[in-house]
Amino acid sequence: MIKKSKAQITDFIIHKVGNKFNSTRNLFSDKSLLFDENSYQLMFNYLLRPFTNLTESYRFSHHADVNLNEMNSYSKSLFTNEADFVEVSQNIVKHLYEQSNSANIKTGDVLIARFEGIEINDITTNAIGIFKIENKSDFFQTYVDGDIIEVMLSQGINPKKLDKGCLIINTTDSEGTIVLSVDNNSYDAVYWIKNFLQVKLADDNFSQTKNYLDLCNSFSEEVIKENFGKKQQSEFLSSTIDYFKENDSINEEHFIADVFEEADRKDLFEDFKKQFEADQNVVVRNQFEVSDKVVKKEKKKFKTEIKLDTNIKINIDVDAPDAAAHYLERGFDEEKKMFFYKVFFNEES
Repeated sequence: MIKKSKAQITDFIIHKVGNKFNSTRNLFSDKSLLFDENSYQLMFNYLLRPFTNLTESYRFSHHADVNLNEMNSYSKSLFTNEADFVEVSQNIVKHLYEQSNSANIKTGDVLIARFEGIEINDITTNAIGIFKIENKSDFFQTYVDGDIIEVMLSQGINPKKLDKGCLIINTTDSEGTIVLSVDNNSYDAVYWIKNFLQVKLADDNFSQTKNYLDLCNSFSEEVIKENFGKKQQSEFLSSTIDYFKENDSINEEHFIADVFEEADRKDLFEDFKKQFEADQNVVVRNQFEVSDKVVKKEKKKFKTEIKLDTNIKINIDVDAPDAAAHYLERGFDEEKKMFFYKVFFNEES
């Protein structure tokens, strides 16, 4: 999503956030941190690497007025240099602290950085990054004590995994300021996305593609699999992926005509879509441009494996839409009183 080759950290500070639910306190730094060359490069990559391959973005929201969104206000003040970086960073941690309304919310280090030279959508601009470290990793540290080399166990930040983080980009589109977010500890996603950042998914081709594929995956699980079996489910998912790969844009009328031959399943899909939109509180567009990156990512969630109670599994390639229909037959053996699958092939590998 972003390019970081020209970016640099211009301000950086670390605070600790507590949890008001169990009365643990915040701890604030009163000045920015200066890096040596080695630690700077390691920290730079650690903070920005997770955002280089994101396919979805968010926009600030508020039930009354987006200008009342706290993180929107804090980021604007930092972008315009109207406020002190240290003071605003402390206020951001206080705002994060106020969202800890459960014992499940972890305390941790909060890293706040100001970046320049972030590239996004062919624009070079600055950004504010907020990162929360919730889990420390164990590591061994050796040291010399006289004639003996001793070892001790320490804890620190794992530079290969970011727990939570967001980038607020100093650029807008028709929906507002662009916000990127990663969360590898999604057990408390409401706390980070909804309560702290107060953001909603952007209505772009990335989210539209994801929403439609989520719809199709849910329909395959809750309707096709339950009513017509796993083989039919695999055929539908494979046909769906094939349609998204072969078309630059999606037209729902053409999609339904292409993947469904039976009229009753078309009606089932249209009825399910209405319920899906209501349950998930999303709008699934009837027409949109396809994001190839999202298709590649989301198809990994499509489960086309058939598990049998005889300890046999049949894996069907989701990228082969005709495989299940042409080379897999399901039947019932009257003598054994068991269902069976007949598989056709030319060679084993």
